[in-house]
Amino acid sequence: KEQHYSEQHSSLINKAYQTLLNPLSRGLYLLELRGVELTQETDSDADSAFLMEIVEINEKLAEPKNKDNLEEIGTLIKVKQEELTREVTSAFERDDLQEAKKLLAKMKYFANLEDKLKAMKVPS
Repeated sequence: KEQHYSEQHSSLINKAYQTLLNPLSRGLYLLELRGVELTQETDSDADSAFLMEIVEINEKLAEPKNKDNLEEIGTLIKVKQEELTREVTSAFERDDLQEAKKLLAKMKYFANLEDKLKAMKVPS
């Protein structure tokens, strides 16, 4: 019985650690704690300059694979994610949940780009 109890709680601790480790999942969790849900936003909800940036990065990812090109895109994505993480932190510190929600939606776009990039780097 004690072993079963330990296994259950160990699993919960691991899940909590993974949630808090990633800035996007941590931010979404903090919004959830405050009763704010990140709805499935449409592209019309995002500003056009941001959407153009996402389209340009997607176009670069669609170009023929080149190691230097992929590294450049990876660096760009990492820089943008770090910038958005700082902005989300600031929004939470100001208790501006709507701004945090908008920024987390943008972070989801970059997380998707990062996933695409990782998939391209994996040898098939």
